Amino acid sequence: MASATTIKRRTQAPNPRSDQQLSDTDTRESEDDYSDAQCEKCGSGDAPDELLLCDKCDKGFHLFCLTPILVAVPRGPWFCPSCSNHQNLTKFPLVQTKIINFFRIKKSASGDSTLKPCRDVQKRRKCLVLSKRKKKRRLFPFNPTEDHARRLEQMASLATALSATGTKFSDELTYMPVMAPRSANCAALEDGGMQVLSREDIETLSLCKKMMERGECPPLMVVFDSKEGFTVEADRFIKDLTIVTEYTGDVDYLKNREHDDGDSMMTLLSAKTPSQSLVICPDKRGNIARFINGINNHTSEGKKKQNLKCVRYDVNGECRVLLIAIRDISKGERLYYDYNGHEHEYPTHNFL
Repeated sequence: MASATTIKRRTQAPNPRSDQQLSDTDTRESEDDYSDAQCEKCGSGDAPDELLLCDKCDKGFHLFCLTPILVAVPRGPWFCPSCSNHQNLTKFPLVQTKIINFFRIKKSASGDSTLKPCRDVQKRRKCLVLSKRKKKRRLFPFNPTEDHARRLEQMASLATALSATGTKFSDELTYMPVMAPRSANCAALEDGGMQVLSREDIETLSLCKKMMERGECPPLMVVFDSKEGFTVEADRFIKDLTIVTEYTGDVDYLKNREHDDGDSMMTLLSAKTPSQSLVICPDKRGNIARFINGINNHTSEGKKKQNLKCVRYDVNGECRVLLIAIRDISKGERLYYDYNGHEHEYPTHNFL
C-alpha cells in the first residue's frame, strides 16, 4: 500500500489487482509510485504533505500553487484545473428585475423597487460623528453608492460569485433543522464572556440590514483574481469604524464540522463546554462576507494588508459576527481581515 504521506495527499488509492494479490516486489513498487511526484506549477516535489495528486490524471499540485490556493486538503475526490469541468461564472444579467428577485429586495407600496439613496444614512452618520468626537467610538453604517446603475453592478458582481459557488443569498444567520437550533446561540455561553454591542450600535446594524432589504448594498465589488479566487474591493471610500457587513450562513455545532474541508467557516460561539461551540457555515447560504479574504496576520505583510477586523458581539443575547473597518479604506483597495482571530485555530499559513 502507499505510504502514509501519499495517502494523506491523495483522495483515492489506486485500485488493487483483481487477478492476484500483490507480491512483495509489487508492494514495494506501489510504495514508490508517487514518491517522485512533482508540482506541475513550480516543478518541485518539496512539501509532500501539501502536494495534491489529481484523481484523474495523477498530476501533482501544491495547495499553495493552485489558483485560487487551497487552505486544506480536500476530503473527497479532487481534480486538477485541466480535468475539472467547473467553470466560474464571469457574468450575471444586469436586468433590474432579476437582481431584485435574487436579493429579495422589498418593493414600495407603489410596486417600484426601492433602489434609491437612503437619507437615513447621512442623518445617522452625522449623529455618529458627534458621538465619536466625544470619544465614544460608535460604529458607522456603510454608505451606499448614490449611482443607481453602479449599485446594480455591485449586486451583480456578488450574484455572480454566489451563483458560481452554488450559494443562496442570505443576509441573516440561518438555522436549519439538522444543524444547531437558534436556542443554542446564547452569548452567555462564551468562554470568558463576549463584547456586548451597545444600543446605539445595534441601531446602526439594524439600519444596515434595512438598507440591504431596500437594495442599498455596501459599496463593494466582487472580483475574480487568478491567485485569490473571488475577492472583494471597496467601490468607494469607506470610513474607519464602518460596519462593512455581517458574517452570515448556516449555524452548526463545531463538533459536526471538525472534519469539514470548507475554508470559509467562521467561529460564532467559543463555549466553555466544547460541545456547545458554534460555527457559521456559508457554503450553502451566505452573503458577501464569504468572499472577503482572511489573511495570516502574524506576518509583516499581513499586518500591512489588514483593513478590517472580525469581531464577535453579544447582540441582545445572541452571538453575531461583524466585519468592521479598522482604518479609512480607499476606493479600489481590497479588503482583508485577520482570520486567525484570538483562537489561532485556522490553517492560514498559505493565505496571501
